[in-house]
Amino acid sequence: MARTTRPTDLPFQTVDPASAYAREAMRRYFAELDERFPQGFDPGPHTDEDDDTLRAPVGAFAVALADGRPVAGGGVRAYGDTAEIKRMWVDAEQRGAGLGSRLLRHLEDLARGLGHTVVRLDTNETLVDAIAMYERAGYARIDRYNDNPYATHFFQKRL
Repeated sequence: MARTTRPTDLPFQTVDPASAYAREAMRRYFAELDERFPQGFDPGPHTDEDDDTLRAPVGAFAVALADGRPVAGGGVRAYGDTAEIKRMWVDAEQRGAGLGSRLLRHLEDLARGLGHTVVRLDTNETLVDAIAMYERAGYARIDRYNDNPYATHFFQKRL
């Protein structure tokens, strides 16, 4: 897909995780993880569209669209007394122009709007660009906080 709108101009919109936009973003996200992870990726039987933690009043899911298709998406949800960023994805052809950093800031804003002052996230060692982005954005490495079998790196940031 050729870039027809600059990533800096794409607005984010909050959508239901069961929406067609969210489902497509997650399908593409899962496919990319399956391709990039040496052991592959299996999201399991649970789907985000059924996950009430990504819906108001305890969470949110946001997407950016270009030419009517999602090119970025991610969610935020309550995780104990903190917020957790989940399923953050940017289309490969849109990377390198700041859309990922904008999405991260948007998800942090959503977490603040939900009343959180701390946000956490996990990622896999294969996603080196994501790890670098989180560190540039002020995230600090922390000990494992969940049982995600694919996660190798854990981060936290005070908002």
